[in-house]
Amino acid sequence: MRKRVFKITNYEFLLAFLLCLLTPMLRAEVQITNAGGWYESAYVEWAPVSGVIEYEVSVIHWIDGVEGGAAESWVIDEQLIRSYGSYFRADALGLKSGTYQLLIFPKATDEPGMASGVPPLATTDMLTVKAYDRNGFAHFNYPQGVGAYKNDGTLKDGAKVLYIHAGNAKTVEMDVTVDKKGTKRHCVGLQHIISAYEKGYAATPLDIRLIGTLDSMYVDSIGSKEEGLQIKGNKDMVLDITLEGVGNDAVLRGIGILVRGAASVELRNFAVMSAMDDCISLDTNNDHIWVHHIDGFYSKPGKDKDQAKGDGTIDVKSNSKHVTVSYNHFWDTGKSAMCGMKSESGPNYITYHHNWFDHSDSRHPRLRTMSVHIYNNYFDGIAKYGVGATYGASGFVENNYFRNCSHPMLISMQGTDTKNGADEKDSPTFSKEDGGILKAYNNVFTGSKTPVYYNAETNPEHFDAYPAQTRDEKVPETVKTKQGGHTYDNFDTNPELMPAITPDAAEDVPAIVTGEWGAGRMQHGDVRFEFASSDDTSYEKNNALANLIVNYQSALKGIQGEDMPAPQAIEAVREDKDLRYDGQTIYNPAGKVIRVYAINGACLGSTNSTMIGIEYLPSGMYVVVSKDGSLKIKK
Repeated sequence: MRKRVFKITNYEFLLAFLLCLLTPMLRAEVQITNAGGWYESAYVEWAPVSGVIEYEVSVIHWIDGVEGGAAESWVIDEQLIRSYGSYFRADALGLKSGTYQLLIFPKATDEPGMASGVPPLATTDMLTVKAYDRNGFAHFNYPQGVGAYKNDGTLKDGAKVLYIHAGNAKTVEMDVTVDKKGTKRHCVGLQHIISAYEKGYAATPLDIRLIGTLDSMYVDSIGSKEEGLQIKGNKDMVLDITLEGVGNDAVLRGIGILVRGAASVELRNFAVMSAMDDCISLDTNNDHIWVHHIDGFYSKPGKDKDQAKGDGTIDVKSNSKHVTVSYNHFWDTGKSAMCGMKSESGPNYITYHHNWFDHSDSRHPRLRTMSVHIYNNYFDGIAKYGVGATYGASGFVENNYFRNCSHPMLISMQGTDTKNGADEKDSPTFSKEDGGILKAYNNVFTGSKTPVYYNAETNPEHFDAYPAQTRDEKVPETVKTKQGGHTYDNFDTNPELMPAITPDAAEDVPAIVTGEWGAGRMQHGDVRFEFASSDDTSYEKNNALANLIVNYQSALKGIQGEDMPAPQAIEAVREDKDLRYDGQTIYNPAGKVIRVYAINGACLGSTNSTMIGIEYLPSGMYVVVSKDGSLKIKK
């Protein structure tokens, strides 16, 4: 960021001063078409000005919230200015909550017939910027801030910003300290840079800003063969890394993210499409991790019957603790949120709040071993079940909204899960693991089955949740799971363990989560899709949504000051003797690394599997490419 900070008390003086600092302008008015504030960011869109190929965008922060009062201003990095053909867009990131304006200046041009001089100022109206909701365990007793940002929304001191896109993910460069002597390694490529941080000597917070769509084919290497990109430390190692999307159209496609052995990592404001396995996996010895405002779509189908939509979306497991999963949009995902395995030594404290489980099937979340606060989530047309508790977990489920949810809450091997004891030999929903205890308070159920609540007289064994009369009520030790005899740990009633939170009213949750400041990417991203009422009860992959994702193409045309390859359709196809297609399966006996593309160039990801079923592909032409050649197929 080329920052020019100063304090003024007069608006007109500010504008005059900015103009003196800037290069010559042309007299051509900029037409602003859209602008707004969001969480710790603001954006502006405008129509192209004839003859102008470069712009400069400045931020005015009105410190006292009123025009004409005290203010500070700076120029944003030029990579934040992008072309979408019919319009330009700029996003200012790292803003404190407050009142802002964005100013657009077209740079001078030598085009014949264009007048020189100063154009009329293109200035947005006053824009309101809000702070991200930092409630939850990730920030509890962690005042330094999770990731590369402070808790006030600004970058940490000395933070390095990397702008990543399809054109530079393999070539971006950065020096990273890799030993106690201060030795710096010159790293080239996104994954190489991230991997250097796992040495534990890089004291520089790192903010990775993703622009547009980053396909698996554009990254320098795959850090995790299961997931894709890997952010790795060594057992709760503080990394201070944020990976965030710029604007409303940042996408990882064909790859997901694995976080392992890391502390202070933040993932925000991007979509994951057609991931290799999970969209995001927080796997093994992580601490203070924050995953929010993510759009999670279908991953590649797995081998198991229940993996047609992919394996997982956002998983938290293997001794990961102090994690917040908030304001994420789960699009018809199958296994949405695993929380815990069986090996956790505990205690592990996890928060899920303000997530939009949009016609997703199950695991919202599925709890094992963990102590979990689940509040203000919107369960919107859930075919299988909402929250499920197994293996001695404790879950506090409060102020959520369940709409058309088949089974809002379940405990393994008892209550509704076993049809109140009538189906214990073949549990219809869970595995045969021990149960965990759910404490329920102040939830709303519309068109959903009401959970079977604990009652010492009528339901002492077969219950789905304990019904608390107040949110600070303790669950008695006499309330135990039928299988395993596990009790509730009452973590939520201990102020030394539990953040002080005032949840939104449950009846307001749908409007909040689906509204302007709700779940998913900024402005709800650039994918528009509405589910039908029949999707409320369907476990099947929605073919229309799958087709939309497979054929998704970013509208991004260019990034100011950067080279970015444009998507290209595949035209030349030659036979590959080592690949064979029989109409249902692609056979790859040599185990080559191959990629699957739609004929329009959309990459669906890479694999080295010897057999790849294509039943998940919509109708159309596809190209399977290996290093030696390619094979055209048609479903």
